[in-house]
Amino acid sequence: MQYRTETDSMGDVNVPADAYYMASTQRAVDNFPISNLRFSRRFIWALGLIKGSVATVAAERGAKDSEASDATRRAADEVMDGALDDQFVLDIFQTGSGTSTNTNANEVIAARASELLDGERGTHRVHPNDDVNYAQSSNDVIPTAIHLATVAAIREELLPALDTLAGDLAAKASDFADVVKSGRTHLMDATPVTLGQEFGGFASQIRHGQARLERVLPELEELALGGTATGTGINAPDGFAARVIELMAERTGMAFREADDHFEAQGAKDAAVAAAGVLNTIAVSYVKIANDIRFLGSGPTSGISELKIPSLQPGSSIMPGKVNPVMSEMMMQVAAKVVGNASTVSWSGALGNFELNVMMPVLAHSLLESVDLLANAATTFAERCVRGCEANAERARELVERNAIVVTALNPYIGYDNGSRIAKTAVATGKSVRELVLADGLMKEDELDAALDIKKMTEGGVM
Repeated sequence: MQYRTETDSMGDVNVPADAYYMASTQRAVDNFPISNLRFSRRFIWALGLIKGSVATVAAERGAKDSEASDATRRAADEVMDGALDDQFVLDIFQTGSGTSTNTNANEVIAARASELLDGERGTHRVHPNDDVNYAQSSNDVIPTAIHLATVAAIREELLPALDTLAGDLAAKASDFADVVKSGRTHLMDATPVTLGQEFGGFASQIRHGQARLERVLPELEELALGGTATGTGINAPDGFAARVIELMAERTGMAFREADDHFEAQGAKDAAVAAAGVLNTIAVSYVKIANDIRFLGSGPTSGISELKIPSLQPGSSIMPGKVNPVMSEMMMQVAAKVVGNASTVSWSGALGNFELNVMMPVLAHSLLESVDLLANAATTFAERCVRGCEANAERARELVERNAIVVTALNPYIGYDNGSRIAKTAVATGKSVRELVLADGLMKEDELDAALDIKKMTEGGVM
């Protein structure tokens, strides 16, 4: 590899000759060979949005040369579009303020803007700190980028994916509305329900998750930009950050606004912790839904088998013909990771000290990873599992007719104690509730037939 020498306040550094980044980024590359994890596309997009918007407002206000500012904005737009992703080379595990990554963005944008102005690299006509980082600090840029990226990812990826999943679950609820089956509480037989009611419950879980996301978004739409180093706004002209945020809101179509209190916005990460909590709840919903679906589809001969789930791939390297509920297993693994990420975000949020949180890179990575995982899982599960599910109505009917707990519907007629005795006898002898009640003369046949209408049992009330 060819190298060039760059100089910063600490001295000379060898940097790859074709890199846009400079000495400070290279020092961070050398200092943090930890995980090979990088910031996500969304986060880099957010950095480009901030830097380009700052350049635009700096030119508007006459604070910076218009030609250089235009080149800076164009370079920042390339960062937003992903054209310079290979220049964002830093590990997630780095300085806790994310200063290394803010510097990485400043250097890349400055070098590319200089190239756009002069037609060659290395002219340093645009300065990383004085120009690209004008009126900013890493301490307000990185929390702003976290909020920008998370809001955009939730609005553009996760909410639409959840809408797809909820819609497909609701469609199956309608399809399965007349499929009567045994209810189960404590994993034991309970009074009848319909398969449609169960799928309707799944759809409602996802809709509630969407509503929780909508409630947390206003907190995330508050941006720290303008607080600069410690929240006081030193080196930021009055109204400058507010105009930058207004421009970012215009460019994205999202309701971003300046934080009410910059000390809270920079020293605490409570909005991120709250968002991670909602993502954690959605992950828990995924486990409930995925687990129920795989249990309902278990078998096909020795399980519940009330649901036929799609066969997607061979399930065993030794057992021919075996097919596994792979989509449910994927959902559960995603949920496990998201729950772990929520713990990381919570612990990271707890480690804000005075005017700065020093866990922001890993917080950002965990939060954005959870959004991506939940969105991708929802879409895939909807397309490759839910849409292909079919009711095994015959099996469901068979099991519910053998379910002694249907005696519950007879409580108003024969009482709880008689019902308990009948249920136990039915389980012990294999006889039906109907024949045992008739044999004991507890009800008349026509009255019993009406009371044991299994479909009506799913509709509540007294039979």
